[in-house]
Amino acid sequence: MTALRAYRDDGPLAGWIARKLGRAVPLDELSLTLLAAVPLVAVFAAVEDRSATNAVGVAALAFVLVAGSAPPDIEVTRLTWVVPPLLRAVEYGFLIALTVLADPDAMPLCFAFLTILALHHYDTVYRLRHQQLAPPPWVTAIGGGWDGRILVACALALAGILELGFLVAAVSLGLVYGIESTVSWLRFGLERHSAPDEDQTEGEDRLAE
Repeated sequence: MTALRAYRDDGPLAGWIARKLGRAVPLDELSLTLLAAVPLVAVFAAVEDRSATNAVGVAALAFVLVAGSAPPDIEVTRLTWVVPPLLRAVEYGFLIALTVLADPDAMPLCFAFLTILALHHYDTVYRLRHQQLAPPPWVTAIGGGWDGRILVACALALAGILELGFLVAAVSLGLVYGIESTVSWLRFGLERHSAPDEDQTEGEDRLAE
């Protein structure tokens, strides 16, 4: 997995869409993401009550299909690096706006869930920077990716259990992300500590001579 793909945090659904449609789509990744966000922004700007949750769900599905159809082999440019933070902004903003619309009482749990996601994405950035490794694929699969989380949130809102969904997601993903990240950094620290120091080794060699 490339660093850019890891930063995107695509779920299994977005990965499948990219493999099926990516090579046939003429637009670049940034254009696709911006285009996909237009229906979401329009719907949230137009709706005022919970009865419009169906329209939000349709716009969310359109966003996943369009933004997820970026080619699997991304041509990296300066503008390409705008896409991961743009996906984060859309995902976080969508979850907040959906909660305001469908279940305002769930807002504290929504922010608890967003905190878990933000820590996971922060961990991904620094793990790639220092360990040169992305979180394992099974972690991304369990988290669902931005695509899975958006669609599941819509389903929970339609079912009237958004607050319960945020609670379960925050606790379960908090445990998965927290435990896996802690194990990864502990392992990395042990490996660095056990690796021979180059300067010390060179000094020992000189003394032996």
